[in-house]
Amino acid sequence: MPEKVPAERRSEQRSPADRYYSVQFTLAGLKPHYQFKTWNISKKGLCILVKEGSAVLNHLKPGDVLDMTYYVSDPQGTLENLQTRIQHITMNDSGRFKGHYLVGLSIE
Repeated sequence: MPEKVPAERRSEQRSPADRYYSVQFTLAGLKPHYQFKTWNISKKGLCILVKEGSAVLNHLKPGDVLDMTYYVSDPQGTLENLQTRIQHITMNDSGRFKGHYLVGLSIE
């Protein structure tokens, strides 16, 4: 007899911060791919943490739209290529992520 799959109990849809484990992208003028874990730190949702002094910060600005590859939080390791807007770049100068910038992402 097949196992029953429990029904989804959440009334709201999964947010991008719950859906995606990490994101990868490349930038013009920079050779490597950049891969970051996604975080759901604020009510505004999805962001990545970029260490102060990272070269990638010189190539990102709010309003930029980039092609990003998202790694889905599922056992199959699914990838999704999505247009993503940089919403904000905010320095975090205290707490757990001191010395990092929070880069807010919005999937288009």
